Amino acid sequence: MQDLLFDFIAKYISLTDDEKNAIVSLDIFRSFKKGTTLLKEGQRSNDGYFVLKGCIRTYYIISGEEKTTAFYTEMEALTPHCVINKAPSEYYISCVEDTILIISTPDMETEMFSKFPKFESLCRILGEELLVKQQINFDEFKTSSPEQRYLNLLQKRPDLIQRVPQHQLASYLGIKPQSLSRLRARILEKDKG
Repeated sequence: MQDLLFDFIAKYISLTDDEKNAIVSLDIFRSFKKGTTLLKEGQRSNDGYFVLKGCIRTYYIISGEEKTTAFYTEMEALTPHCVINKAPSEYYISCVEDTILIISTPDMETEMFSKFPKFESLCRILGEELLVKQQINFDEFKTSSPEQRYLNLLQKRPDLIQRVPQHQLASYLGIKPQSLSRLRARILEKDKG
């Protein structure tokens, strides 16, 4: 698993053996079974997540109904709001598949940044990329129809169609599962014609 991480980091910065050993010594790799809840609404946490393998999702429960807001898959990071604002979480995080995560805390990150300053640069670059991606996704979501959202998903993240249960996908797209079924059927008809 650490090789997956090192290959990913190598796209941004080069690591010395000392830096690689420092990462391994942190004991940050964790495996979770599909369905595991990592964080619940109202819970406090200091954990940030980086997905090495698998898929996690964030969701709210509003009037007894799950509202999925995001999916995080391989080589994507998530620092829950509650870690930053030191308040109880407003949402849930759970594993959609069997998942291998890197789990870190702000204290671990501060220690690594002081020992190895280039990690801070790496995290800044990744943070900026994530912010831009989330802004684009939010803008696209707000300005598109459910059909356009689904077509965007097919184009940008086709793996989710196979990996994620339909009711979670529908929630993520802001529609009911029945509407997603009708939407898929309509798109298939258009493709045939």
